[in-house]
Amino acid sequence: MEADLRLSALASKHAELEHEIDLEVHRPQPDTLRLTELKRQKLRVKEELTKLGGQPAH
Repeated sequence: MEADLRLSALASKHAELEHEIDLEVHRPQPDTLRLTELKRQKLRVKEELTKLGGQPAH
């Protein structure tokens, strides 16, 4: 059950990062450093989700 909670938290974090990336991309002048950091975070979350057997939210 703890694993399910962890997967759920990671999936939520993945979706949140995806939303933040989308907001930043659509700003008049996106902050490329922020975008890079957000994408790195999203990739780390996705890798952990994959390792634990979950699927990232799309």
